[in-house]
Amino acid sequence: MANNALAEAVGIAPSTCLARVRLLRESGVIRGFHADIDPAALGRGLRAMVAVRMQPGSRQQLAAFARHIAARPEILDVYFLAGADDFLVHVAVRDTEALRAFVVDQLSARPEVAVTQTSLIFEHMTPGGSTRG
Repeated sequence: MANNALAEAVGIAPSTCLARVRLLRESGVIRGFHADIDPAALGRGLRAMVAVRMQPGSRQQLAAFARHIAARPEILDVYFLAGADDFLVHVAVRDTEALRAFVVDQLSARPEVAVTQTSLIFEHMTPGGSTRG
């Protein structure tokens, strides 16, 4: 959103708005700006969340596993968790065959992975109430 439009939306002068946004960026509150890409437009219309539980004793391998998985093209997000599961992996793939291949070849085949559980995403609701495929 352009600074003038943002200033108008919140009812302040453009110069004040610019200064406030700059301060938020410098203080680390705003970490960056990004494009909201629709995975379906890129041919990756099937999304899923895959819970991953690591083998007991694999604590030293957690960071390396997370880096390896996060670098995969299927990955939208990787979350390191407390609780029964160690990671929650958000993926976007072409179809069920690609999802199966990812889970079997990239997750289950790794010796440090004990269990995976895949949940398909039918619809994504954003905080503002809009839906995304």
